Amino acid sequence: MASKKLRIAMWHNLPSGGSKRVLYQQVESLLARGHEVECWCPSTASQNYLPLNTLCPEHALNISWPSASANSKWFGWFQEPRMVQARLRAMNEHCQAAASQIQQGGFDILMAHTCAAFAVSPIGKYVSLPKLLFLGEPNRKFYEALPESFWAAPPVAASPFRVLANTFRTHAARVQVREEINNARQFDQILVNSLFSRESTLRAYGLESEPYQLGIDTKLFHPTGEPTENYIVGLGMVGYHKGIDRAIRAVGAIPLTDRPRLIWIGNANNEKYLAELQALAKAHAVNFEVKIMVKDAELVSLLSRAAVMLYTSRLEPFGLAPLEANACGAPVVAVPEGGIRETITHGVNGLLAASAQPHHLATTILELLKNPERSAAMRAQARELVLTRWGLESSMDRLEAALSGLVQNSGR
Repeated sequence: MASKKLRIAMWHNLPSGGSKRVLYQQVESLLARGHEVECWCPSTASQNYLPLNTLCPEHALNISWPSASANSKWFGWFQEPRMVQARLRAMNEHCQAAASQIQQGGFDILMAHTCAAFAVSPIGKYVSLPKLLFLGEPNRKFYEALPESFWAAPPVAASPFRVLANTFRTHAARVQVREEINNARQFDQILVNSLFSRESTLRAYGLESEPYQLGIDTKLFHPTGEPTENYIVGLGMVGYHKGIDRAIRAVGAIPLTDRPRLIWIGNANNEKYLAELQALAKAHAVNFEVKIMVKDAELVSLLSRAAVMLYTSRLEPFGLAPLEANACGAPVVAVPEGGIRETITHGVNGLLAASAQPHHLATTILELLKNPERSAAMRAQARELVLTRWGLESSMDRLEAALSGLVQNSGR
């Protein structure tokens, strides 16, 4: 534990979800250890989900954020360079205003979290303190096919108008990528949430980073003692990258006589995509229920009562949800890609399917549903593994050491 108590300026632009929970836990724990924390964010950040102003001063500065054009998609592509420039300008103005307040506050260090708009904000440009970036992930839409590559040329038969529109759109993205990389270079140290994220950051930005092992609040996430019920639970925003379609197809591949319900807990709701998922569930005869923005008590109860958590996210950089389920005693069945390979030990706190193919996932799920003794043993092991390997206190020890080390090395 650090001997010197630090004055920490924290910046973020996060929506509701796992990244905001991590930030909230970090602020709460740093305050409990005697450090002073003050937070800054633009008005676009989530203020209702796990509000930081209940813990410490938080300055939600207004930002002149331009709205997307309601014109046709092709016309919107022609306008995209102007839109990107306007948003970059708005974020720069916000960060300059926040930095001015931070510079006058007598802080020892700046810790910046991810920006939902640009992945890495320009806050580091304007602060002369030691600077630590906690990067959840690079801007994935530029580096992964979700579900199509951003950089792929239009179809061969596309009209010249569409090709030209695509050129404007691509140039706007290149400007944004350039700025995000430059913003990341302003920090003295970059922490990421997994070895997978370290590779992603190196691949996307060409910058070194250090994996920082996150922790789970095992007082919040705990077995409730309620009886296990015959349903599978999934957790994550209603979006393509969370792989909800994979989960539906997997449950649909389980024989009808053994097929459990699928309950999905989300923190955002894309109505169009949700309608597609509901149609897919109907086609596969899956009893599919979606719960949006549930309270923590209901979340813990749903995780505790689930027979299995099914984790099907596409290339998730880390994934708090499986460990939160483990802490509640639920074993996890997961697709072995991304950061999940660093958190789920096959046969201990869950099972890794051979692939994302529905029959592979269904077979793996049935290994637990058909074997209650193995499932019961895994439920106990899952909780124990989180307690011993993924504790919040040891995670905070590492963060505190990183913050203190940067301040000491700066000579402040």
